[in-house]
Order: sequence, then structure tokens, then C-alpha cells
Amino acid sequence: MAFCSTQGPYLSPVVPFSTLIQGGLQEGLQITIQGTVLHSGTSRFVVNLQTGFSENDIAFHFNPRFEDGGYVVCNTKQKGCWGPEERKMQMPFQKGVPFELCFLVQRSDFKVTVNKNFFLHYMHRVPFHLVDTLSVTGSLMLSYINFQPPGMWPAQQAPIAQTVIHTVHSTPGQMFPNPGIPPMVYPSPAYPMPFFTTIPGGLYPSKSIIVSGTVPPNAKRFHINLRAGSDIAFHLNPRFDENVVVRNTQVRGSWGSEERSLPRKMPFSRGQSFLVWIMCEGHCLKVAMDGQHLFEYAHRLKNLPAINSLEVAGDVQLTHVQT
Repeated sequence: MAFCSTQGPYLSPVVPFSTLIQGGLQEGLQITIQGTVLHSGTSRFVVNLQTGFSENDIAFHFNPRFEDGGYVVCNTKQKGCWGPEERKMQMPFQKGVPFELCFLVQRSDFKVTVNKNFFLHYMHRVPFHLVDTLSVTGSLMLSYINFQPPGMWPAQQAPIAQTVIHTVHSTPGQMFPNPGIPPMVYPSPAYPMPFFTTIPGGLYPSKSIIVSGTVPPNAKRFHINLRAGSDIAFHLNPRFDENVVVRNTQVRGSWGSEERSLPRKMPFSRGQSFLVWIMCEGHCLKVAMDGQHLFEYAHRLKNLPAINSLEVAGDVQLTHVQT
């Protein structure tokens, strides 16, 4: 069965969180959850793949528990009744430490990875295509939830474009508040490359831009440019052949000085998906990668409203663009 639409990323969703899964579960769908387990609150959290919002029918209940040395309970609930528990007597999560949790839907089971390391298989007890809802509860803070549809690979295939957008619910003090102008979203059947689009209203403090996609396994470089006419106000250039992310500005055809330093290792990986969030402030751009702050870039072009177009080109497949 073809997966005809892609679900947009949720950024900093509030817990408890639940959403319908567009198209339901299908073989090859991958759900990625990034967050941090809180020190305070309960000593458990739960991810449910279920039918509807009632929690009477849960195909896969994934429940890390930090008591008794730490372990993970997996189970299935049918018509309000739990089945036999499966316990993994290991705890791959640490309180206060960010994690990445991935669920891959396979023909006979769910494959679960934590921080890109295999953790467990959970055999299907009910047909997975009955699942249409994701629910996350417990003592954790979420930074990012994404749905990567089947058919994304091989790399030369056309990407499946974004068809919906989801509001970010911000709280005071968050790095990225909601933009003041409704964002543009692009429901084309595939993003053409190179990709060009306008930024409505140009840049201004609190304006945010989101670009997500996947990096082909053989990628060398790609770039994201924020342009002001023929000038490039901000050039974001991951280079896999140099294992670096270059930032720069080009004015009247001449490049300025490159910025290359990062607080952590190369954040982009060949064969992996990514989400870049660019937030404009009065003196700089703040850039986050997969929900984690990455760097700041001081404005070199001061006329922010004139920075009104976005360009993406190179070795990348786009899955979501929001300006």
C-alpha cells in the first residue's frame, strides 16, 4: 500500500501528547521521538501506538520504568485487557540526558532503537494497520517527533513532500516562539532541487524557518541559503567530504570569512534525516538541529526585511519546508 502523505514534524510538543498518524501504521514507517527524561515527577514514561484516543486498544505499549534498577515493559491491550508483559531488564535512558527513540514498523514486529543502537523487537500481537494514534505521557520533555514514511529510500527516489503543518505550542523562555505571521507550507508532490521559495515579510525578530529532509548515503555537500536579492545573507553548508558545517555571507559576489566551529561534532549524518530550525533575533540567527541549539550567526546584512528568499540545493532530499 502506498503511503500517500507525510506527517510534519512536531517541535517541542507539550506532554501529555497524542496525535493521529496520517494513513495509519504501514510497513517501513519510522517514528522518531527526541526528548529528555525529567529528574522530577514520576519514574516512568509511556509511548503507546494505539487505536483511537481511548487507550482500550494499544498495539504496542512501550514503558520505561526507572525503579528497581531500571527496566522496560512492553505489552498489548485489547478491548481494555492487558496481555502478558514482556520485560527488558535494561534501561537505555538516563534522567536529564537527551535521547532519540525510534520505532520502525516491520512486517512481523516493531524494531526499537535508542540513540541509534538496537534495543528490542516486539512481535505484533494485533495487525499493525489498526494503529492510527501515537500517545506519549510521563515525566519527560519532548523536543521533536517525526514520521519518516516508507519508500524514502533508495536515495535517488523523489522525496514525498509535506502536506500539513502543525502549530508549535511554546511556553515562556523557549528558544523558538511561534512566528507572528502564518507560515507558508508547500504541498507539492515532490520538492524540486534546487528548491527556491519566498520568505513572506522577510526576516524580523521572532521569525522562524524550518527545513527538514534526508541526506543520501553518498552525499558530499548541500546548502541552505537565506538570500537578499543576489546577496546571500546566510549560507549554511554541511560538507560531508570535510566533516564540517560552514557558515558564511556573500555580498556582491564576494564571500566573507567562514565560520566553522561547533560546540559538538558534525550534527548531520549521511543516510539520516534532519530538521534545521533557524530563528531570527535582532542581532543574530539562532540555529537548532533536531531540537538542540547548535550555534548563533551574527547578522552581517542588517536590512532584515530584504532577506526574503530561501534556497536549498545539493545532496539532500527535502521532506518539509516552512517559511
